[in-house]
Amino acid sequence: MFSWDDLKHFLAFARTGSIVAAARAQGVNHSTVQRRLAELEKRLGQKLIERDLNGYRLSKLGEELLPHAERIEEAVAAFGRQIAASGNKRPTGTIRVTCSSTVGLRLKRTALIDAFEASFPGLRVELVISDRILDLSKGEADIAIRSKGGEPEDEALVGRKITDQVWAVYASREYVESHGRPERPEDIGRHRVVQCNGAIANLAAARWLRRVAPHAIVAAYSESWSGVLLAVKSGAGVSPLPRVHGDSESELVRVIDDLPDLVTHFHLLAHRDLYRAPRVRAFFDFVQSEIKTFRAVLSGQAVASEKKRPCDVDDGLEAISRA
Repeated sequence: MFSWDDLKHFLAFARTGSIVAAARAQGVNHSTVQRRLAELEKRLGQKLIERDLNGYRLSKLGEELLPHAERIEEAVAAFGRQIAASGNKRPTGTIRVTCSSTVGLRLKRTALIDAFEASFPGLRVELVISDRILDLSKGEADIAIRSKGGEPEDEALVGRKITDQVWAVYASREYVESHGRPERPEDIGRHRVVQCNGAIANLAAARWLRRVAPHAIVAAYSESWSGVLLAVKSGAGVSPLPRVHGDSESELVRVIDDLPDLVTHFHLLAHRDLYRAPRVRAFFDFVQSEIKTFRAVLSGQAVASEKKRPCDVDDGLEAISRA
């Protein structure tokens, strides 16, 4: 009756509310989304998308079918996870590891990925670099290296903590000379700030800044931490940043330190259904064997990698709700 590929585009539209945004989320041209939606409507013989003065929206039938499409999506994802977990016992294939743009840049500057692929010749790592939190349950990636700090927990994920990430509030030297410097979090409301939107709008640091300075003038917004960093460097305003980034920029001044509310934690995560898959276990074991180097890379320290025999990480495995 209909194709799962067509349903994926229907779900993307329903979640974004826009043909263009749905195309961006799917990594395709907007004409592809329009064609797929038209094909789905043709096969069903009914309209799922309607146009009004504000653009496109789901029809009444589209809204009624949405929860059923979401259940189909979860069933397809569970089917894929089961196949992956019960496949060839030899670790082969591609492992998709998602991380933020800042973590991805740091990993690319090391030999860690090359070392993993040398240890497991049948495996290849594909870094899926995105500041959007990809959904491991839906198969958007196999493994996540993710910073967590107060956001809702996903009980479907298991993993282990790698290290802490310490934050501080920064401003450019030029900004401090022109506007002074906040001394305490309560002072930020009297300054211009660089705020987050898009994929990073609900991360811990963004929520913290909105909480401590709800009425501050927002001088700039960014959808990525690299964009926030550039805006702060330009003198637009102040913003919290990981110390690993802020301290490495000579143009920046650390104006407020000692923020225990802003300590976040890097975790290595996988969906519990996929954790036993040989290729996923191979990556977990490798991280454990190189844990000092991974901690150094994620925390910004520079230490030499100490090769060790990969060990079992079951003792470090935990539901992320307890991490």
